[in-house]
Amino acid sequence: MSKFTDALEYHRSGRKGKIEVITTKPCETSRDLSLAYSPGVAKPCLEIKKKPEMVYEYTAKGNLVAVVSNGTAVLGLGNIGALAGKPVMEGKGVLFKSFADIDVFDIELNTNDPDELIRAVQLLEPTFGGINLEDIKGPECFYIEEELQKTMNIPVFHDDQHGTAIIAAAGMLNGLELVGKKIEDVKIVFNGAGAAGIACANILISMGVNKNNLILCDSKGVIYKGRTAGMNVYKERLALDTDARTLEDAMKGADIFFGVSVKGALTADMLRTMAKDPIVFAMANPDPEITPDDAKSVRGDVIIGTGRSDYNNQVNNVLCFPFLFRGALDTQASAINEEMKLAAVHALAQLAKEDVPDSVRRAYCNDEIKFGREYLLPKPFDPRVLLHMAPAVAQAAMDSGVARKPILDMTKYVEHLEALQGHSKEIMRTMINKAKAGPKRVVFPEGKEDKILRSVQVLLDEKIATPILIGDDKVIREKAKTLNIDLRNTEIINPRKSEKLDTYTEILFTKRQRKGMTRYDARRRLQKDGNYFGAIMVEQGDADALLSGINAHYPDVILPAMEVIGKKARLSKVHGLYMMVFKKKVIFCADTTVTIEPTAEELAETAILAAEQVQHFDITPRVAMLSFSNFGSVQHPLTLKVKKATELIKKWAPALTVDGEIQANVALDPDIVKNQYPFSKLKGDANIFIFPDLQSGNISYKMLAKLGDAVAVGPILMGMKKPIHVLQRADDVSDIVNMAAVAVNEAQMNALE
Repeated sequence: MSKFTDALEYHRSGRKGKIEVITTKPCETSRDLSLAYSPGVAKPCLEIKKKPEMVYEYTAKGNLVAVVSNGTAVLGLGNIGALAGKPVMEGKGVLFKSFADIDVFDIELNTNDPDELIRAVQLLEPTFGGINLEDIKGPECFYIEEELQKTMNIPVFHDDQHGTAIIAAAGMLNGLELVGKKIEDVKIVFNGAGAAGIACANILISMGVNKNNLILCDSKGVIYKGRTAGMNVYKERLALDTDARTLEDAMKGADIFFGVSVKGALTADMLRTMAKDPIVFAMANPDPEITPDDAKSVRGDVIIGTGRSDYNNQVNNVLCFPFLFRGALDTQASAINEEMKLAAVHALAQLAKEDVPDSVRRAYCNDEIKFGREYLLPKPFDPRVLLHMAPAVAQAAMDSGVARKPILDMTKYVEHLEALQGHSKEIMRTMINKAKAGPKRVVFPEGKEDKILRSVQVLLDEKIATPILIGDDKVIREKAKTLNIDLRNTEIINPRKSEKLDTYTEILFTKRQRKGMTRYDARRRLQKDGNYFGAIMVEQGDADALLSGINAHYPDVILPAMEVIGKKARLSKVHGLYMMVFKKKVIFCADTTVTIEPTAEELAETAILAAEQVQHFDITPRVAMLSFSNFGSVQHPLTLKVKKATELIKKWAPALTVDGEIQANVALDPDIVKNQYPFSKLKGDANIFIFPDLQSGNISYKMLAKLGDAVAVGPILMGMKKPIHVLQRADDVSDIVNMAAVAVNEAQMNALE
């Protein structure tokens, strides 16, 4: 139940829903207003009137897609209506924007009349560059798409049909290559004759599958010539002259199975009757027709893919529609035709055979990702998909004559696509996926706090960490029940009743006996303060990391950690770092949380530790030592301190790219550096900013987070012997999950040392 609660909270928290409209031009002065609207807006209107194609030059039409639905076939929910389906359509918009930077308006049409829906979409043509039909039931969806494709001069694409078909077809091509079978010879069985099933069959025929080797089944059995029950014109086109009447009959000797039906439809006995090296795409969601584990227990030679992310060879529509539309929009294509779909198939298939870069391997924490039976398709979060599919689709649009704006330089186009991606999302995904590859034990001293419990649910669901909660077992479980959170077998430790209380008391007493702490004091602190108890757990190896601070002051977390665990040898103190994740950029700010008035030596220490931490995120560090002066332009004790720190860094870490003292805007502006400071090692590309004192650092990162709409991940404590991180009172669940992933990453690295 917690997932449903979290889903509701996700959709209604903050700004309601999942999308917003933002302006791309300023409207801050009277002049801006006169240009944006009257009288200036008349000029582009007149230009478009003279030359309609100029609408792509002066408006957002060329990057705007309508996601259109009447809610008659929403996910696995069925016919829930247009209004109830709106969250799904907004979600589709999120995927378009996140994966391909395409803007979306979701259009929910309250009609079950296909012709009424068709007319409504036709009237939208002046607004949009493309139409994505979504969650419309069959067989009406076929008729609707066909009519719109015939009558509209912009791309119309029903993702439920063709997205699944394109991805599964790419996987099939690679599977056939691995087993050495020819596409024209294989026998293929489809179970499910709705939108996806029929589209899959049609695209395979266009790729060279012999229509007489293709058997389509639905809930009533084989679709054969002469059958009347449950038939329509689209099924009739694929009806086969065969004696087979059941799925079991059809599966005998089949080389390939495509399932777009229901859980368990493919039985072990059916799988046994398939030909040598069978290929199975069991794509029913959320549960496949047969699981990979069950299939492999029956046939060791089976190649299998599903629609699920927890198995290899995932058929996920996000591998297709954002990138297909990207190529179509960028060529101002009048349609998405068969040539463009086939180009997408071959682009996906080819990408899976290319060497997988280290960044993708790290993101999925798998050094063994390479073309083979367990890797037929690129991973859904592989950033290379955009760079391969969109150009292939664009080229096919040009070659087939539907492109109205040819791309003249494909190399520059690929560079443009790379610029759309940025690396911030990849960094966050990499951090979490690394954690999932080797979850560690994270102890939460504030076990009864709502946000901690909700975060624990996410950590458990996503397998990011193994949480340990400190607090009263009864109180925590009652709170979890109230929040509909399933703690499963999560360990809950009440310090007052812990069997290790005596042992931990002796450890703490030994560490602090010459600091004024008695044995009685040690026991009392462990019983009353979960931060002390959790710190001892980490110090003793009973937990791998600690997160605390949601309901505590900063020193209340730091002090126990310092007294029990302490900083690493040869360091003057611990330091603080924040990762600031913007839409297209990631920067790091230090020291923002610990050192109030650092010395030059401490600033240098902060910079070197920050650079080491940033390297763990697979980012090459480039350090700017910030001040109000540029390279001696102001002579003042404060600027001289930063200058000295820079010199120390160059001495202690000569391989590190660092410069200073430097102003923040210069560290970020290549033109200023080129024109005024060409000698600088930084070329306006700094990604680590070392602040001269805590006051300036703390103010700056909080302003960046608020005004720059950045996600602030931190504070990341640097220099502790073991992973101890302080949460902020204002942190939400996602912040806590991110920090847990950071802590797990650090614990993983410690385990390797």
